[in-house]
Amino acid sequence: MSGLIIVLIVVAVVVLFVISIYNSLIQLRNRVKNAWSQIDVQLKRRHDLIPNLIETVKGYMKHERETMENITKYRSQAMSAGTVGEKAQAEGLLSGALGQLRVQIENYPDLKANQNFISLQEELTSTENKISYARQSYNDQVLFYNNKIQMFPSNIIAGMFNFKEEEFFEVEDEKERAVPKVNFSS
Repeated sequence: MSGLIIVLIVVAVVVLFVISIYNSLIQLRNRVKNAWSQIDVQLKRRHDLIPNLIETVKGYMKHERETMENITKYRSQAMSAGTVGEKAQAEGLLSGALGQLRVQIENYPDLKANQNFISLQEELTSTENKISYARQSYNDQVLFYNNKIQMFPSNIIAGMFNFKEEEFFEVEDEKERAVPKVNFSS
């Protein structure tokens, strides 16, 4: 009789252990999804700002047509990207094109003084900062989740219930990774 009680206690402890690990995996997976939705919200905001910025800039920058076309093309690619990797790659291209636009704007003092442009540029800068923060938060959550999936003993439970690793939101464009050159001699 006491042997049966010991077996039942051991089984109960093992079941509670499995339930605990399973629930923590679910919690981490949901945190990853939430962090991704925060990135998605900021990317949507960025995508909504870009057409207004382009319309404001168009009248001033008639000779910079290629940059405008690239921004529009990369925005469309970013909006239609499916996976985290595809979205990261498309957003990297879009960031590069927006950076090129910022460089070209320096040649247009009238544009830099336009109040509508200044407001849009401030909103876009704020959004870029929020995207960076959301990307960092997302990658932190992916790290916690992937660690839990890969580490013993939770990797056994993760394998049993088919939990899959999540993809990091990484910069793939080498130009974005490069240290920017700053020149104060103007």
